[in-house]
Amino acid sequence: MSNTFRIVVHYALARGLRTWKTREQLERWQERRIIRHVHQIRARSPFYRKWWDGVNASDWRRFPLIDKSIMMEHFDTLNTVGITKDEALALAGESEETRDFKPSIQGVTVGLSSGTSGNRGIFLVSDREQDAWTGTVLAKLLPGGLWKPAKIAFFLRANSNLYESVQRGKLQFQYFDLLERVETLVNRLETYQPTVWVAPPSMLRLLADAYVAGHLTAVPDKIISVAEVLDPLDRKVLEQVFGQTVHQVYQCTEGFLGATCRYGTLHLNEDIVHIEKEYIDPATRRFVPIITDFSRTSQPIIRYRLNDILTEAALPCACGSPFTAIERIEGRCDDTLYFTQLHTGEAVPVFPDFVTRSVIAASPDIEHYRVVQQGDGTMEVSLRLGGSAVLEQVETDVRSELMKLGERLECTLPEIRFVPYTFEPGITKLRRVERRHNGVSGNSGVERYS
Repeated sequence: MSNTFRIVVHYALARGLRTWKTREQLERWQERRIIRHVHQIRARSPFYRKWWDGVNASDWRRFPLIDKSIMMEHFDTLNTVGITKDEALALAGESEETRDFKPSIQGVTVGLSSGTSGNRGIFLVSDREQDAWTGTVLAKLLPGGLWKPAKIAFFLRANSNLYESVQRGKLQFQYFDLLERVETLVNRLETYQPTVWVAPPSMLRLLADAYVAGHLTAVPDKIISVAEVLDPLDRKVLEQVFGQTVHQVYQCTEGFLGATCRYGTLHLNEDIVHIEKEYIDPATRRFVPIITDFSRTSQPIIRYRLNDILTEAALPCACGSPFTAIERIEGRCDDTLYFTQLHTGEAVPVFPDFVTRSVIAASPDIEHYRVVQQGDGTMEVSLRLGGSAVLEQVETDVRSELMKLGERLECTLPEIRFVPYTFEPGITKLRRVERRHNGVSGNSGVERYS
């Protein structure tokens, strides 16, 4: 057994063996870890030392929040490994240009998130953190545990040393570039015969199409959705085609935040991150996560406000885990649409999930859809249908369902314009419901498996 693999196995076993009988035990353990972590980071990061000035480690919940813009502005003094933003951007940019993702700086892996409007985040991961990340992923996601052979196919925008840190014996990884032609990817799958697929839902849908058409026969033991919101429509189609539960990973530049259990329920990874819930709609359990990753020191993430909307599960999961169960990752705060209140004329926020359910309810023949609210308030709706459905009739039904949504919210429905469905998977992430500001997509957001 190689030294790298031995270390990864150590982390995987540690993650797998660590258990808490109650939520209270978990929270006490988190508190001890966070306070110890804060002391370490305060000594090593000039940015945080100044940012937390005058606040004791035991009062860490009083630390001011940070977000992506603050992290990027203070990147040079925030990280603890002495890497500048210019150095990191140069290496990451060259890697994406050459499609060679192996180079690192001083043994630290550098990567870019796929943010929109130029708002891209940089992530740094040391060798130790890379081993811990890999061990955690293996412990949480491999269907047969560490000792059962597994061949994993990663479909990603960009490869990383993270995904190739284990290539030994029973565990094999192959990177599938999302920029390659679908036919090429399908041929590689047929040759590789992976037991696990890890891919964005938009790519999984193309693989489902290839399977239905008979071009793809290799079906894995486990399918894991990453990088994009797993829309209810996509989940339904994928589970029908492949006859299995589609699992999820919730990961972004800021950390490995969640993974599904054996029941398919997404749980926050509260053994490596602490999540504060900033509720935006308590009645429906929607909140924005504020994360503190107490397992990561190269690029410390402490009281970092994401731009995502999560919906907490109403009931505990049957698996018995004390980790918070998530009903749905809804999307970005920036992708909340706005309707006009009938009586006051005020702008009323409309969560993406409301729009999604209205569109899906209109017709079982809808195979793909997108709803984009432009800067002037107009909603552009694009549909791709299956079977012998008549587009004009389905468009009428979609308009009717959206009007019902407006009535329930006591709002005037914005002008709706139907446009052709044109999205193709690749460098751009699929967002089924999106709001644009003056023609530009909202910044930041759900960037899992960057």
